[in-house]
Amino acid sequence: MTRVAAFDCGTNSLRLLIADVDPAGPRIVDVDRRMEIVRLGEGVDRTGHLSPEALDRTLRVVRFYSALCRDAGVERMRFVATSASRDADNRDEFVAGVRSVLGIEPEVVAGQEEAELSFVGATFGLDAEHPEPFLVVDIGGGSTEIVIGDDAADAGASVDVGCVRVTERHLHSDPPTPEEVVAAAQDIDAAIDTAAEKVPFGPARTLVGLAGSVTTVTAHALALPHYDSARIHGAVLSLERIVASCDDLLARTRQQRAALPFMHPGRIDVIGAGALIWRRVVERAAAEAALRQAVTSEHDILDGLAWSLVG
Repeated sequence: MTRVAAFDCGTNSLRLLIADVDPAGPRIVDVDRRMEIVRLGEGVDRTGHLSPEALDRTLRVVRFYSALCRDAGVERMRFVATSASRDADNRDEFVAGVRSVLGIEPEVVAGQEEAELSFVGATFGLDAEHPEPFLVVDIGGGSTEIVIGDDAADAGASVDVGCVRVTERHLHSDPPTPEEVVAAAQDIDAAIDTAAEKVPFGPARTLVGLAGSVTTVTAHALALPHYDSARIHGAVLSLERIVASCDDLLARTRQQRAALPFMHPGRIDVIGAGALIWRRVVERAAAEAALRQAVTSEHDILDGLAWSLVG
């Protein structure tokens, strides 16, 4: 077993997985899996720039995670940054800050590599009852990755719609107005059209959703009394339950969302956009692949990074 650490720094959150990986098994045993909302990409869609406040928030958490890795005896680390860092003109400042804390070179990965890592993490260990090909959808803060494949990714695309980006572009009211929702849906649909030029939806037999927007929608659909990863991971929901949950979250005020017992405080203002993205993707999969349900995965790019560290 090799003890590794994987860092995923997105537009909205900075996540860490410390795990023992056995490639011969093959298996991953979680030692510590956690998330902090840092909103690194706040305003990037408008300014093209990482703000000093966002950099400070993020590097503060990097220092905290570094201490956790040191105390856990981590042998290998990999740090990837995704949508916000790809788009920012001062990403070198962010990269230098992470390097000074961790002593490793953070990678600002392209959307295609992000999609492939997410596919590996999400599909490893899926029950045999879920047939291939898998259509894997990773909804982040700044981008959404859509990938199709069997035991490996065959085709993937990354498009610039995510829960933070769509909120900042369109959903300014509380709750969003019908006009704002229509404009956001049109933006999302155009992005899905772009993804579908590279990723055929039609052959898919299992739809897999991952990341915070999808897991929060799932928690809502299951009416969980608190956030419960064990119940969320592997949950299979019908199209009708997903749509109903997405619509309800989108229509709520921020105060009403905050009252939900499973809601992370850092998702209150952006979950409406995330839910809308998930709804539009699910409906597209239903139309093109006749899929009537989706599987939620708590495993994602972090798991893909962990595997990559042991070859």
